[in-house]
Amino acid sequence: MVKDGKRHLVSLRDSRTIYIDGRKVSDVTTDNAFANAVATSARFYDYQADAANIEAMTFRSPKTGDAVSRAWQLPRNHRELVERREALTRWAAMTCGMVGRSPDHVASTLVGFRMGLPAFRDNDPARAAAVESYFDYARDNDLYLSYVIINPQSDKAKSASGQPDAHLVASVVDEDSEGITIRGAKMLATSGIMANEILVSGFNALQAGDEAYAFTAVTPVGTKGLTLMSRRSYEQAATSTFDYPLSSQFDENDAVVYFDDVKIPWDRVFVFKDLKMAQAQWHDTRAHVIQNYQCMIRLMVKLKFLLGLARKIAEINNIINFPQVRETLGLVAAKVNNIEALIVAMEAAGESFNGFYVPNRTMLCTAQVIAQTTYPEIVEAIRTLSGGGMIMVPSSEADFETPETRAIIEKTQRSVVTTSEGRVKLMKLAWDAVGSEFGSRHLQYEMFYSGPTFVTRGNSFRFFDWDGVKGFVDGFMDTYALPGEALRPAAE
Repeated sequence: MVKDGKRHLVSLRDSRTIYIDGRKVSDVTTDNAFANAVATSARFYDYQADAANIEAMTFRSPKTGDAVSRAWQLPRNHRELVERREALTRWAAMTCGMVGRSPDHVASTLVGFRMGLPAFRDNDPARAAAVESYFDYARDNDLYLSYVIINPQSDKAKSASGQPDAHLVASVVDEDSEGITIRGAKMLATSGIMANEILVSGFNALQAGDEAYAFTAVTPVGTKGLTLMSRRSYEQAATSTFDYPLSSQFDENDAVVYFDDVKIPWDRVFVFKDLKMAQAQWHDTRAHVIQNYQCMIRLMVKLKFLLGLARKIAEINNIINFPQVRETLGLVAAKVNNIEALIVAMEAAGESFNGFYVPNRTMLCTAQVIAQTTYPEIVEAIRTLSGGGMIMVPSSEADFETPETRAIIEKTQRSVVTTSEGRVKLMKLAWDAVGSEFGSRHLQYEMFYSGPTFVTRGNSFRFFDWDGVKGFVDGFMDTYALPGEALRPAAE
């Protein structure tokens, strides 16, 4: 039976240890810091379980024959890749693209690992077997996964093993016939509070001496010794859905994860003390491509939502016919459209990889570089078009309930295209999207979740076909020479 929201909520009522505001959370499905975001996570599964959506959102597990999310699908051709993208687009639209770590994100990472199984097998057949068996398990149970792949910050000039505290960064501290034991911290478990399991790995460069930190494993959130320390809950601070329409529902949360001698069995360990494989798992398997392809799909949806918001602000302020406003909106629209064009292009120019069909890696890297500057630009456009409008809104929806304040609202919140209530509603949405704590977190997230710019631009340099473009130049230069000198023979 296809997984639905009720089944997901039941799975979250386990022994997980989560702290916020100095207290331990007893049930994330009902706690006022997390309940709405958790309910949103359940709606993903309710949507895919709806009879009207099952065909578009699911495919049949090759092992059990049951319907599972297309997030777990291993496309073998262009058509299947597009079908998967269309399903992921539907999920993203449910939250206006605001939930970055929806169930399809880390599932996409596992899809990349599974596609690159030969890379694991060439390195260590036992670890490859763990990848393969866990992928089947996660797919057939349609698990919601989070991951922690970034090290906590201390001395960024030193490697993991060079930190003042050897156990600041999660590392392997013991191993036996049953599995490994890890101790230390990782960040940033986005959506961890509503996930079933957490993938623990690393994306930071490692060097000789860091072998204990070069591991990848997965464990249930409720595992003994695993603790999530949540950041401030924007959902809990939201006074109402009207006042905070995004943060009240879509605050996916972020948390530091501390592992206090957490035991993980060997059949859930994918990389073990292997510096080479710690990097190869991302790029030699195409996991980096598949997971960030999902990010671009979600970002496309999010940018379209923000673009629509910018247009409506221009209309509500009656500045839509100003030439400079049209110029601003036209420029931003082109950049938003560029992200979608790159998604379509990376699909069309995809490649066969171990019998599967994956998006074009170079175009994916291009999209990542462009995305890091596009998001701040559209946020700035919304701020500019709004002016003081986002600030002059009433304190809360309660001001509409008091006759005296409602009368003032109707006199001061004016627009030629909507009511006073309509204007306030739009400006509250705009503020939540770009000005609130929730909005500021999203700006920071979109600018850095792919890594610092030197990383994304470095990947663009690394994977670009430089031989092709240099060959283009060389080929043309070979068509002419100094007078009296022979031309080079044409390449075979």
